[in-house]
Amino acid sequence: MNPVIGLDVSKGESQIQAFLDKGKPYRKSFKVSHTLEGLDYLVRFIEEVKAETGKKPPVILEATGHYQSPIVHYLEERGYLLIIINPLISYKAKSSSLRKVKTDAVDAYLLCELFYKEELEPYKKRGVQLLNLRNLTRQHENITGTVIQTKLQFQAILDQVFPEYRGVFGDLYSIVSLLTLRTFPSSEDILNADDETLTSTIHEFCKSRSRVWASEKTEQLRAAAMRNPFEKTVYQSHILSLGMFINILLQYKEHLSTLESEIDALAKEVEEYTIIKSIPGIGEKIAATIISEIGEIDRFDHPKKLVAFAGVDPSVFESGKFTATKNRITKRGSSRLRHALYMGVRCAIRDCRKKKTSDEIIPRNKKLREFYDKKRDEGKPFKVAVIACVNKLLHWIFALLKSNTLFQDVV
Repeated sequence: MNPVIGLDVSKGESQIQAFLDKGKPYRKSFKVSHTLEGLDYLVRFIEEVKAETGKKPPVILEATGHYQSPIVHYLEERGYLLIIINPLISYKAKSSSLRKVKTDAVDAYLLCELFYKEELEPYKKRGVQLLNLRNLTRQHENITGTVIQTKLQFQAILDQVFPEYRGVFGDLYSIVSLLTLRTFPSSEDILNADDETLTSTIHEFCKSRSRVWASEKTEQLRAAAMRNPFEKTVYQSHILSLGMFINILLQYKEHLSTLESEIDALAKEVEEYTIIKSIPGIGEKIAATIISEIGEIDRFDHPKKLVAFAGVDPSVFESGKFTATKNRITKRGSSRLRHALYMGVRCAIRDCRKKKTSDEIIPRNKKLREFYDKKRDEGKPFKVAVIACVNKLLHWIFALLKSNTLFQDVV
């Protein structure tokens, strides 16, 4: 016998269906909650199927983000074989049916049937260290996205209160700039304050700079206040909103700084991180994201599988005598890995600053830049050439991680 147990996972509970062998369902499907009591009942049911068939059944389920985490953790700790499949695979299998039925019980049943139709690979447990790094890099990405939206809202309010404030400080979003604007949110507040108060306040916010610098910023701040078209603030709600957005941005800066410190400390303990960072043009943040998304390289036995995991493999379309010549990438893999690789290539093919002793411009990664220039000379558009470089970079990463060696750029 070849038993299997299918789990249709949803939020807080799962639908269970067991098969003793192909075409032989065992008992009616039922639900278990993702609690200790529910998961303990699931384990007893698995043992019941094992006693019935004399073989420990694998458990097949779809990847559902974080919903399957309690089940995966609970069953992994007890040594059960898990098969976690891409939802696209099960979706295609469901679409082949003529009848349109969508219930949890049917989905669990179809997962069991899929086990007998497809050659599915068992789930490989990932290391806690890399999973921690992945969680931190993803959290950093999420907060960064929120910061961008907050900055846009902040700028919209600033344009209605003090548009001339831009340019007073080199970085509008530096801590000294945000704190100064929070203290003096309108041109009226600045013009009513004396020079000593303004200079002392700015110097207090940025003690690393001299008082002379703070005095210069006071002059620029007064000049900006004199140019400001909004002489008086009509809407007090704008001032309130401006202070609120400044507080949010300052908090996000603190959170991002903490995350970056944790990512840097954790990444340095991972050997693969040093290997990825040895590739010219790949910085610390991009290297941490790449290695955390790829995980253990042993999960891939061929570079093409790594390319497919990143979703940069070309789609293929043929029908009869027709063969498509313009094929887009599939984009069916990890979007975070794909974005990190894209940014890594952009950095790698970019020119370095000119050397002080020479006017020669040197690319960060000569080999990758040569490959990029070759594709451009062939007439390939910019994005097509960059994606080709991403594919090349993934092959390098696969080879480096498999051989456990550092990248040696050809001079």
